[in-house]
Amino acid sequence: MGMIAVTGASGFLGAPLCASLERQGRQVRRLLRSARGDQPGAVVIGDLGGPIAWSEALGGVETLVHCAARVHVMKETEQERAQGCRTINLEASLRLGEAAAAQGVKRMVFLSSIKVNGESTPLGAPFRDTSIPAPEDAYGRSKWEAEQALSRLAAATGMELVVIRPPLVYGPQVRANFLRLLRLVDRGVPLPLGAVHNRRSLVALDNLIDLIECCLDHPAAAGKVFLASDGEDLSTPELIRALAVALGRPARLLPVPAGVLRRLGRLGGRSAEVDRLIGSLQVDSTATRETLAWTPPMSLKEGLQRCCDWYQHG
Repeated sequence: MGMIAVTGASGFLGAPLCASLERQGRQVRRLLRSARGDQPGAVVIGDLGGPIAWSEALGGVETLVHCAARVHVMKETEQERAQGCRTINLEASLRLGEAAAAQGVKRMVFLSSIKVNGESTPLGAPFRDTSIPAPEDAYGRSKWEAEQALSRLAAATGMELVVIRPPLVYGPQVRANFLRLLRLVDRGVPLPLGAVHNRRSLVALDNLIDLIECCLDHPAAAGKVFLASDGEDLSTPELIRALAVALGRPARLLPVPAGVLRRLGRLGGRSAEVDRLIGSLQVDSTATRETLAWTPPMSLKEGLQRCCDWYQHG
């Protein structure tokens, strides 16, 4: 395989993806927002929302993996968030795709999100490859619009497009809500989630990287949308217990009814956060596995242990 370019190459997903590809002897070009002294084979492209000299960044590239995206930024209005997501996740992604096609890039792998499908699922009724997209927030809508725009571009230019929609990704260097949960469990903070009976799908960072690598050159991947998951759903209390075991800590769970938690969430202005903790979001990745003959290399237990080992020991 020829040169592989990766956007967001210094990020949570992009950095270990580049390292994994290089361990396999593949040529990697890191596309970075700003200069970093420890990044070999890097090209600084600046902010995706600004003007970029794509000919230098994409010249000679055979496959492009687009990991960079705009996610939630604290202390911004809903309008600011919607515009920011549209500018980076839709408009900049389309400009990148157009430049890639013009430079003769053969395949583009676009990291989307399960949020394209929606924010939750009824218990036992997971999102599947046949599910109709129904994004509910600015991030999900921007990713869905980008998928559609890039699909039209691929049809017009012949560049192959592969879309991957992961749910929550966990692993070394994880941030945001998962890191906060790790800290709470590690500190032995009692959590009022013992009476929650939900099911949620996750995907380990190593499993997502393996899936991306499979999509780089698999002939059956072109033109497809793939849902990603570890294939092992669990409830929020089960997740907390599993993290506690991996951390060597006791799991302290209080059986507070879900209805009470929802009311408290509304009163505290944290309804969305509470819904993520007590609601279900299941992903059926059967079609992904069958189409690509792919099996996640890491079990959920192994993935959580690796994440907790990083948290405790770096």
